[in-house]
Amino acid sequence: MSCGTCERIRQRDAGTAPVWDSILRSDGWDVVHAYDTSLLGWIVLVPLRHILSVDELTSDEARKLGELIRNVSAFLKEETGCVKTYVMQYAEHPDHPHVHFHVVPRMAELPDQHKGPGIFSYLSAEDKRVSDTAMSELALRMRARLG
Repeated sequence: MSCGTCERIRQRDAGTAPVWDSILRSDGWDVVHAYDTSLLGWIVLVPLRHILSVDELTSDEARKLGELIRNVSAFLKEETGCVKTYVMQYAEHPDHPHVHFHVVPRMAELPDQHKGPGIFSYLSAEDKRVSDTAMSELALRMRARLG
């Protein structure tokens, strides 16, 4: 089975990924901006190993994940003014079965229909997709702060 997430890791390894898709590599994890979102600051944490279930994380990977969630959330709160972040993990997309975690800014003025799982309405919004420039500018600020 092919894995789109593993292909993106190979692009990062080769140095061909855009800035927003290679924000930070830290102890077995990549920190990237979601590529198909209309919400600036939709960050994805990706383990470098191809795993299909959270229970496959090593203790070290799990500890680092906790640090990344906390640090990315603090950055997003300061950067975007969000009131909190949502953290989600499903890994159900047929092209991305590789475990990955979404860390998403939850803004104060978020409409009720977009709260909780409704936040996913901001994905796959090609006509309103955040520009590569905006994602890369945020990525560089995040890299400088967390790198």
